[in-house]
Amino acid sequence: MPLEPLSTPALADALIVDPFYLAISADFAHDMPRRKAVLASYFAYSLGEAQRTGRCLVPQDRELGAAAWLLPRAAAVDAAESAAKNAFLAEALGPLGHANYHRIVEFMAARAPAAVPEGAWYLSILGIAPAAQGRGLGGRLLAPTLAEADAAGVPCFLETFTPPSVPFYERLGFRREAAHREPVTDSEYLIMCRPPCKSASAAA
Repeated sequence: MPLEPLSTPALADALIVDPFYLAISADFAHDMPRRKAVLASYFAYSLGEAQRTGRCLVPQDRELGAAAWLLPRAAAVDAAESAAKNAFLAEALGPLGHANYHRIVEFMAARAPAAVPEGAWYLSILGIAPAAQGRGLGGRLLAPTLAEADAAGVPCFLETFTPPSVPFYERLGFRREAAHREPVTDSEYLIMCRPPCKSASAAA
């Protein structure tokens, strides 16, 4: 059964306040139902990408959210995925949102290598329905992939525009590595990295 359709409305509800997602849905700023539908479509595609080239995790009640990870991929796979995603975005987002997406992603991609260890696994998306937040669900969704990364001895990283989420990630072992002000959103975001847990990798 596809994971995406059940999880994506929760992701849209949870992440609609994030400056990145506001920027890529800017064409629909005056139509909130349409804006959330566009973001749900974006999340559906992104979860599918995570299923193909990373890890996609959902809670038992799939309507409560999801987590999407992207793992390092071969150059040919990366090129094909990037081209397919751009074609999707060009159709799904409005012209302003599509342009914003590329400007933001290019800005962030240029700054990540200075802070992110080579080969790190990328936590692309984590969203929990607002009514279900504060119950430990986000941590439980991330735990399997963090344990897998620890066993493999690889670091993880994420980028966040939402300061209230930082203590949550710090409890999971992520640390602030860099902060930048992104010009499209005029918002600061953090790059956070997590080294592999040595005890877990040693036990493996």
